[in-house]
Amino acid sequence: MKPGTVVYTGKTKKGTDIIVRYPVKTDVVEMHRYINVLSKEQTFILYQGEDVTLKEEMAFLTRVLKKIKNGQDTTLLVFHKDTLIGITGIEMKDKAEKHIGDFGISIAKEFRGEGIGNILMNLILEEAKKNLENLKIVILGCFADNPVAHEMYKKFGFIEYGTLPKGLSHKGNYVDHIFMYKEV
Repeated sequence: MKPGTVVYTGKTKKGTDIIVRYPVKTDVVEMHRYINVLSKEQTFILYQGEDVTLKEEMAFLTRVLKKIKNGQDTTLLVFHKDTLIGITGIEMKDKAEKHIGDFGISIAKEFRGEGIGNILMNLILEEAKKNLENLKIVILGCFADNPVAHEMYKKFGFIEYGTLPKGLSHKGNYVDHIFMYKEV
């Protein structure tokens, strides 16, 4: 898929205008701001307060763009006006796991509860089926203390296949890491 390709334009449940599209290199500054806000919030992502440098974010974006071009990644950004408010992606594994895609999603705090997660889930699964040739299984990890995400994943047909007790550190506490999968 070409960088910057728009896959959705519409409104959230609360009437917020959004555009969902593939990333471009110039998104790096907004992506850098976004990941650091989420990290400081210590939301349900792997970053729990760490600062990501602009150089690190550029390296990440460059890798993602290369993987998208090579049919190994599908990443979508959601914007309200010029502000990045969400990101989702499925990145293909390699070698004996090259049929497995690793899923991730995040939404900015002030836009949660507007149905953006559902929109992104539908879009990323559609885009992944179209663009990731070897994709057979999508996997994800979920914080056990995030019931909203857990229910959404189940609604989209993801099935639990394991739990690592105290597998994640969240706001200074250890919580279970729930693993889920979906055949596509």
